[in-house]
Amino acid sequence: MSHAASATPPAEPHLPVLLDESVEALAIAPGETHVDGTFGAGGHSSAMAARGARVVSIDQDPDAIAEGQAVVAASDGAIRLLHGNFAVMDALLAEAGYGSVDGVLLDIGVSSMHLDRARRGFSFRFPDAPLDMRMSQAGETAAELLNRIDESELADILYTYGEERQSRRVARFIVAARPLATIGDLVGAVHKALGKRPGDKTDPATRTFQAIRIYLNGELDALERGLDAAEAVLRPGGRLAVITFHSLEDRIVKNFLRARSGQDAGGSRHRPEARATRAPTFHKPARAVRPGDAELARNPRARSATLRSAVRTDAPAWNHVGAQS
Repeated sequence: MSHAASATPPAEPHLPVLLDESVEALAIAPGETHVDGTFGAGGHSSAMAARGARVVSIDQDPDAIAEGQAVVAASDGAIRLLHGNFAVMDALLAEAGYGSVDGVLLDIGVSSMHLDRARRGFSFRFPDAPLDMRMSQAGETAAELLNRIDESELADILYTYGEERQSRRVARFIVAARPLATIGDLVGAVHKALGKRPGDKTDPATRTFQAIRIYLNGELDALERGLDAAEAVLRPGGRLAVITFHSLEDRIVKNFLRARSGQDAGGSRHRPEARATRAPTFHKPARAVRPGDAELARNPRARSATLRSAVRTDAPAWNHVGAQS
């Protein structure tokens, strides 16, 4: 989502995905306060500010915070940047002196900032890069995780978060390749397990990388908590817009909006299903939006993106868990 000097220059500039569509979903009126829960390089935040919003932007990545100061300065006070995880945006906003807000945008998942920088260890395009994958640059690295985890638990992670059908075989080959230190070490282990043909449209290691990244960063839990937090901070009539990039994320958002709009009580892997007995906190969601041909030609990374949005009712929030974390 942003680019600064690093050992490996970015391969391409960051292009905010579904930029016009997400800003339209927020229906910004001048003077309103909106939250960009995933600041990145500030593309969405800048577009929101250009519509007249006061934007409170959040990012857990120290690189995004440091490099975002130029965007903040150029906004002439329209953008304020907070360091933290959008999962606890309610607590972050309260601490910064904000009450309810008019809109929340979440752009979920890995960014160009992560993929195009070798040192961050997210992309198998850089085989000699360290096996890192930490969005916040804190805590256990992917290498440390893979070198300590039980083979059976690893297989479960690959199956659950990467939807890897041969998860047990891949886990066995990863464990056999220990100790792993670089991207190439992991890619090599997966290729030995699954094979690699020159004509493959997608690298066989893609699902494994997705699984490890999502698990290591707690991405799905953060998304669920972030949706609860957004529900809590949005005023009646406020707008929620969420951009996802794969089926696991999209399913969580779709189920959340179905449940909160009274269409389906739903549930998730993390929370048991329960019949809705509370008033809907969102009106019926808008139709899902996906990138058009022009955007796909300009930015192939947008191909799996889905935008879902809905408008807040005046009903009390169902779950208010973010501030407790």
